[in-house]
Formats: sequence, C-alpha cells, structure tokens
Amino acid sequence: MNLVVLGQRIKGLRERRGLKQRDIASALQISPQAVSKWERGENAPDIAVLLDLSKLLGVSVDALLGRSENSNDTFEATVFCTGLNGFAERSASMPPRDVARWANGLFHLVTESVARFDGVPVKYVGDGFLGFFSGPNHARRALEAALDTRTHVPTPDLVITLHSGDIYLGSIGHPEYARADIIGDAVNTAFLVLHWVSANAKSRLGITEMVKEKLEGGDFKLSKPTGVRIQLMNRTVSVYEVK
Repeated sequence: MNLVVLGQRIKGLRERRGLKQRDIASALQISPQAVSKWERGENAPDIAVLLDLSKLLGVSVDALLGRSENSNDTFEATVFCTGLNGFAERSASMPPRDVARWANGLFHLVTESVARFDGVPVKYVGDGFLGFFSGPNHARRALEAALDTRTHVPTPDLVITLHSGDIYLGSIGHPEYARADIIGDAVNTAFLVLHWVSANAKSRLGITEMVKEKLEGGDFKLSKPTGVRIQLMNRTVSVYEVK
C-alpha cells in the first residue's frame, strides 16, 4: 500500500466533506496528530478504525483503499441540536449586526462545549446549532456536552435536544459551495422533539429514549418519560427532561 497516495485520498475525501482533521479525530476518538500522520503518508489507519473512517468519508473500505468506488450510507451517532426561545422577538428588536454578534457569542460557547467532548459541529442556522457525536460512548459524551453547555451559556432560553440513531453525513449543495451536513430520520426526530422540549421542559434540555438506553450510570436526574407524538413521522417518541 502506498501510504502517500492513501493519505492524499483521505485528505481529499475529508476536504470534500468540509471536515477538519479535528472533526475526524473527534468522531473516531483518536488524536488529531494521528489523522495528520495519515494524510502526510507517515502512517496508515489501524484496521479497527477503517470501517468507521470510511463511513465518515462516505466511501466503502475498498474505495478508501483505492479498490472500488462503492459508497457507504449511514452510521450510528447521537444528534445534538439547539434552538433559542424568543429569538424572533430579539431579532425584531435589535439591529442585524447586534443580533449576529450576540448569536455568534452563543454559538462559540456551544461549539466549545461540543468540541470539549469530541463532538463534530456541522452547521448553524438562525438560532440553531447542529452537531453529532459518534464512536465509543457517543450518547454519554453528547449528554456531558449538553450539561457543560447549560453551565457555560448565560441564558435560560437555550434549548438542547439529543437523539440517537443512524445518520447520513454528506456534502449538500452546489459542488463549489457545498458544506458537510447530516440528514436522516435521527436528525429529523431531534429537531421535531426540540419543539416539545422548548415548550414543556423547564430545564430546556431533553433526551429521547434512544439516548437513555445508551447511558450507563451518571449523576444526572431524568423526569418520567413523556410520549411525544410526531405527526410528520406518524410515531410517538419517549422524551425525558434532564433536570
């Protein structure tokens, strides 16, 4: 295997998806230095991470190794999404520049918390942030990041929802302007549940049963589950408020 060619392939696929070396490292729970060495051709990915790496880069293991062009589709992760109560009212009462400065301050703090627990930031839309956690203990790390965010973000209006499931990571948009994005039922569910958490959870932090099932122990307290009917998906999801 030509390590230089493999490294160039990994770098090209990573950049095509708009991901940083740090994002790959966080998702695989390895060091950024390891990813850097791959891309410089100094080392090759361990066989234990090849499958997960190929899924992040949107190709099969064979394609990653230069043998074919078949693509993988999805991988398991915990989706981390946020909203902000009262954002529309604030936007209407403030100059646009001030709204942007204020929102960027919040997004900075949220992103720092997500990165602190090896999550991958994906995008910012209006008052919303979207990211994901994959690899070992992804649900636990997502919840720790959410609790850390609640500690550091100076507003009770920030709403956070976590949901675990399969996601698709890919580049969305015109090739010259495309950015990495995650899509799928898990992402849709997280955002739809976010509306219920915003209106009903005093702590403004909610997790679905799919997240709870993956947690082991912990010093957090959960409410009794509430069945939230998601009309667009024609199903009910059990949601827990994190107190």
